[in-house]
Amino acid sequence: MIESTKKFVTPEEYLLREAQAEYKSEYREGEIFAMTGASINHNQIIFNTAKVLDRLLERKPCRVFSSDVRLYIDKRRLYTYPDVMIVCGKIELVPGRDDTLTNPRVIVEVWSDSTQEYDRGKKFAMYRDIPSLQDYVMIDQTRPYIEYFRREKQSWALETIEGMDAVVTLRALEAGIPLTAIYEKVEWSGEAAFQDKN
Repeated sequence: MIESTKKFVTPEEYLLREAQAEYKSEYREGEIFAMTGASINHNQIIFNTAKVLDRLLERKPCRVFSSDVRLYIDKRRLYTYPDVMIVCGKIELVPGRDDTLTNPRVIVEVWSDSTQEYDRGKKFAMYRDIPSLQDYVMIDQTRPYIEYFRREKQSWALETIEGMDAVVTLRALEAGIPLTAIYEKVEWSGEAAFQDKN
């Protein structure tokens, strides 16, 4: 979940605060939004996804980053922490920073109830302004379901993938990831767990 401070601050003030903060915050157009803690399933899915991508890309000039590395989108004046990012080739950093990159090829976000609408809507609109971005993957943590957007010439194409037997194939990386690897050790409750067993 993300909560706003409702007070205008400069990017420089944000970066100074962030260096001393005990928790991560997103900076968007002059406002700071506190990022609250993640669930066990959310964390497990991030770990699984980063781990399988790192293994798949070990012979390619690509690096996988988890949510501790910050992303900056200059056009949107946005500093944020995607759950997983992949950069292929040279890493482009914000001048004077060694913790904030600008050129991901792939971004992965794991949905929670409080972030799903933002991740799919306004946040994805901001991500589309990243020239290097080719694939955007949104993972549901409550059931085996993924929304995968890939950049076409003038638009973005959506593919939905669901079920534990499915595979999501990321065109930008020429890599397929089984949903069993993404959801390994994830424990669902209620209806989602029941559906998964059938």
